Amino acid sequence: MKLPIIKSAIIAGGLALGASSAYAGDALTVVSWGGAYTKSQIEAYHKPYTAKYGTKIQSEDYNGGLAEIRAQVEAGKITWDVVDLEVSDAARGCDDGLFEKISAGSLPNGFNGALPSKDFIPGALQECAVGTIVWSTIYAYDADKYKSKKPTTISDFFDVKKFPGKRGMRKVPKVNLEWALMADGVDGKDVYKVLATKAGQDRAFKKLDTIKNDVLWWEAGAQPPQMLADGEVVMTSAYNGRIFNAAVTEKKNFEIVWDRQLFSFDLYAIIKGTPRLKEALRYVQFSTASEQLANQARWISYGPTRKSSIKLISTHATAGIKMMPHMPTAPNNFKTAVLENAEFWSDNGDELNERFNAWLAK
Repeated sequence: MKLPIIKSAIIAGGLALGASSAYAGDALTVVSWGGAYTKSQIEAYHKPYTAKYGTKIQSEDYNGGLAEIRAQVEAGKITWDVVDLEVSDAARGCDDGLFEKISAGSLPNGFNGALPSKDFIPGALQECAVGTIVWSTIYAYDADKYKSKKPTTISDFFDVKKFPGKRGMRKVPKVNLEWALMADGVDGKDVYKVLATKAGQDRAFKKLDTIKNDVLWWEAGAQPPQMLADGEVVMTSAYNGRIFNAAVTEKKNFEIVWDRQLFSFDLYAIIKGTPRLKEALRYVQFSTASEQLANQARWISYGPTRKSSIKLISTHATAGIKMMPHMPTAPNNFKTAVLENAEFWSDNGDELNERFNAWLAK
């Protein structure tokens, strides 16, 4: 399956949702990434959904991947209903029969009447998943540690002589390898072409070697801001919304470096075989409406995947600041942005994960 990228055509309707059970009376389990992100979903999706339909939403956290989903589907014991996914996992899981198909035509029109196929930004609709947010991996630093000379580029992240101190990085090859190549001089538009070669992969790992001894690894999205707050690291890769939340709502003196941000989507998918299929679909339809997506953007600085939602974004729900300047897609933040190539990671992820884990063990 060819995975969608930002310039690809939107997948339109015509995909039939399979036979479903009646609305289930028990709680619907929605699985996501925890912390400030899950809180934004609870406020924007879960609470309004329960208020409207009466169904309780049970939130569970995970760190991504398909292993638990696959285990549930293969065992025929489905305990999760809706899961928040990265693009590559959504597409691969659909190919592997782990998710229900979702017709674009079953989704609500935009608040302005726009059809879903026209309203969602390109790439946000997949055969088995519906995009909710545009997010990015950035790096951030503790501004208290850098009073005069401050990091501004991805090269600075890899320069432990100019900017000494521990770095935080997610314990996966994705983003780390792209950043290593760009810090080594590869242009963003060429990074996946280079990374697709053995020489490019060798080059990326060689660059990672230069900071390996200065890295503390993280797995859960809530960890990077906590690592900064605790002084474990002076800078760290992170999801932009987590740093925003720490800086704005917790008053931490953290600064985001947007240079070479890698941006992508998160999407909702429904686990294949859930006995609560009809309820799960109704939840996805509700949560991906224009108003709900815009409401989530009031709680965390991730952009909505519907164009019609943009005009509805206002200020932060509690801090009162304007949200648009803090979005990954804001013009000042987007100048050197690179789209995470989900197709590349679907094709090469297993091999690069194996090599990355072997590299970690050295």
